[in-house]
Amino acid sequence: MKIIGTGRVHPSQVVTNDMLEKFLDTNDEWIKTRTGIAERRVISSERLEDLAAEASLKAIEDAGLTPADIDYIICSNVVNEYITPSLSCIIQGAIGARCACIDVNAACSGFIYALDMADDRLKSGKAKNILVVAAEEPTRMVDWSDRSLCVLFGDGAGAVVVTQGEGLLCSRLTTQSKVDCLHYVRTLEPTPYITKVENSAPMYMNGKEVFKTAVLSSSRDIKTLLSRAGLKPSDIKYYILHQANMRIIEAIANWLKLDMSYFPHNVDYCGNTSSASIPLLLDELAREGKLQKGDKILMSAFGAGFTTGACIIEWTK
Repeated sequence: MKIIGTGRVHPSQVVTNDMLEKFLDTNDEWIKTRTGIAERRVISSERLEDLAAEASLKAIEDAGLTPADIDYIICSNVVNEYITPSLSCIIQGAIGARCACIDVNAACSGFIYALDMADDRLKSGKAKNILVVAAEEPTRMVDWSDRSLCVLFGDGAGAVVVTQGEGLLCSRLTTQSKVDCLHYVRTLEPTPYITKVENSAPMYMNGKEVFKTAVLSSSRDIKTLLSRAGLKPSDIKYYILHQANMRIIEAIANWLKLDMSYFPHNVDYCGNTSSASIPLLLDELAREGKLQKGDKILMSAFGAGFTTGACIIEWTK
């Protein structure tokens, strides 16, 4: 596959660290030191499906196509207000496409998983132009009185259009079941027959365990892909990593012995936008003219599960 269009949309509400001081026992220095985040975009009056549709239309326009040209939609999403129908179905109707669509939930790795699925469908000849959307609102999963978690997240939607081509050099997906370190559990509707104990609670995260697992797993994936592609770390133009925390990004950069110029980031002003973080940053780089034809880009993500996904692409636009 190759990427032929990108798009992104952020919510309008900017929440700075100073604003959080008004209701949390925290301050700007405490948050920046631990996360590198100064502000984040948070859904207020918007609907996630509208952000996703707008990002999708931008990507389709950037690709020089119309919604009628899209013959498959894959949407990466962890949670939204709709349990059913799928978010991809809602996006399909909103943009005026007429094609099959499906959602995937691989947590923060979901965009990479969706790209891998799109590549398989293109190889099979079952699609020509695929819209891959990552739309997330993790700010709705956390307890906003918990200063250790709520300061981390932001919302947003990023999208790409892919078609048949030679842009994907290699990819790697892994899953290691580690439910206890990061999860979000909601109770379902009651029935007259439920006797088991059920709990509903905001997101829980063991920060130290997630940090360790994220750095080790992402470093492993990067090493594996570089070896598979026959590349040195410095052969990659940009490492576009899941924007979870600046400390994680810096740890991976140190492991690769590369300076931070190889690691563009938006977590400092967007927060952790789950699976949307990579396509949001990719579109930002593309529209700023920082990606040139032939550039090699390594994308790597990690998320609850514990899932990881990584790929190396050659920019072909």
